[in-house]
Amino acid sequence: MRHVVLVLPPAVERAGKVWELMDPRTIVVCADYEQAVLWADAAPAELRTHAVTGLTRTAALLKEGRVGVLAGAPSDLAALVARAALKLETVETIVVAWPEGFADQLDTLLAEAPNARRVILSWNPHALSEFLERHARRPEIVGDIPLDSVGQALGPIASARYAVVTNRRRGVRDTLNALRSIRPYVWTGGPVEGPAETPDAVVAAVLPTREELRLLAAIATPAVPVLASQVPYLRSIATLTPLPLPAAADRAQDRSAELRAQLAARLAQGDVDAELAVLAPLFEDHDPALVAGALLALGRQPSAVSQPSPAVAAPAGWSKVFVTVGKKDNASAKDLVGALIKEAGLEKGQIGKIDVRETFSLVDIAAAAVDQAVRRLTGGSIRGRRVSARPDRT
Repeated sequence: MRHVVLVLPPAVERAGKVWELMDPRTIVVCADYEQAVLWADAAPAELRTHAVTGLTRTAALLKEGRVGVLAGAPSDLAALVARAALKLETVETIVVAWPEGFADQLDTLLAEAPNARRVILSWNPHALSEFLERHARRPEIVGDIPLDSVGQALGPIASARYAVVTNRRRGVRDTLNALRSIRPYVWTGGPVEGPAETPDAVVAAVLPTREELRLLAAIATPAVPVLASQVPYLRSIATLTPLPLPAAADRAQDRSAELRAQLAARLAQGDVDAELAVLAPLFEDHDPALVAGALLALGRQPSAVSQPSPAVAAPAGWSKVFVTVGKKDNASAKDLVGALIKEAGLEKGQIGKIDVRETFSLVDIAAAAVDQAVRRLTGGSIRGRRVSARPDRT
């Protein structure tokens, strides 16, 4: 069968045509395991779709023949191949979901399934020309490529406000609260129809196409809650302005509101990666909500919690940088050095000792290069995992 490229916004809910192209032996390759879960949740029941969120369990399910469509990140699928749990030679169709941000991680995986049909979902096929030449030569392209009559990339078509969220349904609610809307037009997909009354806000609950955004903007400047991975696409079709979401002080209050407000303010500051790394093993065995409750209970007994030993200080003239990737992501010091040189543009002499731990890494960086390393690493990818970086404060 001929390879296919479907030009679509990078949102699983926009991938309706894709299900028709899948068979019981299909792999969906996506950016990370969070995206894999979205694919599994959206799939028709008859496809028996499973998201790779645990390698051991997934390997057992594959061995028992209980998986039809398998969705996972490149590194997780490669790990299953290495365990001989996933046999790519038996795969008939490989769906690659919006590889604009991780195409360079797919060469080895796709090379092991040369006969499988490729279905590539892309919002910018022009940027993937070399990838398509290697892995889906002369595909059928379905949809409009965002190029003008002389082959130049189309620019933004309208203005929009955006908020980065982790849950789109909750994101729509928070967006409405941020806009203080009482007469909203919430577009949930389908034709863009003029509302019966003039709205005081337009919110796109579904990631719009270029044409849909134009129609929404004709009503009023739309607000779009998006996942972090969707921001580059939205920026390609809209001139963006960030929309701050409501703070805790604007939410319904009760007798515990002050404590929750303090916690929310601390979360807004960020820089809790080291604390999360300490707690990560507990999240595997206990509900995170119960872990949070236990921490509050221990807070009443400060002597009950011993402080972890501080990290060894970096040498003079160097600073430690905290990077959110570790052994659990199959990351090594070599991977970090490669990212710092290729992605962050550092010289080898600006990189010192690298301490790769279970869920994070600490890297000694020459003090003059710390800001550059943090800025360019954040949002990048190491071993298929989108990472963030910051100066270490331990």
